[in-house]
Amino acid sequence: MDLFKKIEQNMQLSPLGRHAKEAHGYFTYPKLEGEISSRMLFRGKKVITWSINNYLGLSNHPEVREADSKAASDWGLGTPMGSRMMSGETKFHEQLENELSNFVQKENTILLNFGYQGMHSAIDALVDRRDVIVYDEESHACILDGIRLHKLNGTTFKYLHNDINSLKKNLERAEKAIQKTNGSILVITEGVFGMAGDLGKLKEICELKNKFSFRLFVDDAHGIGTMGENGRGTGEYFGVQDEIDIYFGTFAKSFSSIGAFISSTKTVIDFLKYTTRSQIFAKSLPMPIVVGALKRLDMIRNKPELKNNLWHITKLLQSGLKSQGFDLGKTESCVTPVWLEGGVTESTNLTFDLRENHGIFCSIVTYPVIPKGKIMLRLIPTAVHTEDDVNETIEAFTKVKDKLFSGKYISEKIEKPIT
Repeated sequence: MDLFKKIEQNMQLSPLGRHAKEAHGYFTYPKLEGEISSRMLFRGKKVITWSINNYLGLSNHPEVREADSKAASDWGLGTPMGSRMMSGETKFHEQLENELSNFVQKENTILLNFGYQGMHSAIDALVDRRDVIVYDEESHACILDGIRLHKLNGTTFKYLHNDINSLKKNLERAEKAIQKTNGSILVITEGVFGMAGDLGKLKEICELKNKFSFRLFVDDAHGIGTMGENGRGTGEYFGVQDEIDIYFGTFAKSFSSIGAFISSTKTVIDFLKYTTRSQIFAKSLPMPIVVGALKRLDMIRNKPELKNNLWHITKLLQSGLKSQGFDLGKTESCVTPVWLEGGVTESTNLTFDLRENHGIFCSIVTYPVIPKGKIMLRLIPTAVHTEDDVNETIEAFTKVKDKLFSGKYISEKIEKPIT
């Protein structure tokens, strides 16, 4: 079969592909315009925005904007040129790595151009065909893609989400496997699971080190800056930061920028610097990103009021939704999922109502990402949201919930405004 013909057929078979024409530009690939804040423009209307991972409100903080502008003026986006291994090393890249290491209490750090590519490339570098990866079934796609690379030649075991007994059984399987290969075991989980907002059971996992021999790799993309007394992440929150062997953080959420990093021992990081293909074959992070990240890290360390306000808004939002009977699942973080019952057309028509008639913009998640018959509306509170934003949102959610339960969103098609 012709490749393009096959792609066309696959689009029609995909649950999202069948509705791509109606959904594009509204439910998928929407344009939010204006200054990044709690209220932005969507199709010319101002909406309360709960879909941006601007946790600490640093995107448009005056001090951050000034630092970004100055760095762009001083260096431009082209500096440095080339990969870091060949010609892209600077004292600022080294300074950022050193300061990140001190912040997350690890020996050394490697910067990553992108979290997604960096994660799956790092997994590929860390393990070989003799090793076994044991991972949480709800791990982020970047972890799963790294595991897919390992599956080509190595062994992987998936444990039930946050189920310690399931993890134990799979560690036992892993130990049997490495007896034959003389390999090692790498356990991978997340600090904060970004979809449902629950926390990885890091304390219980670390306790298993007393019985099993493994190293622990934690993706804390949603945890750094938001969790722990000093914002060092979920490891600090649980008091097990020292027992996390490999720590991953991103600049795309609390830092409100782009890029990521991995921190570990000096030996492991030195190894990754020479084996992580997504870094050694890619241009170095541009100087404005690096200098801007230094400023953001400084603010995370020295402005605790940002995290305090984030959690004030989070608690108001979550307690208010719960008081109105909404199911928020097992979230223990700022990530706020609202679980409802319904199909694809109901969920999109509900979202249309929220955006057009109530001025509320949040992410919609439906099948195949979550089980059929379920709707998740995912809200991300930030330090720049206000109590008025929270109150208006809860009122709007209460109204659409009543319509959903009464069947008013059931239809044969997905709504979309005329463009």
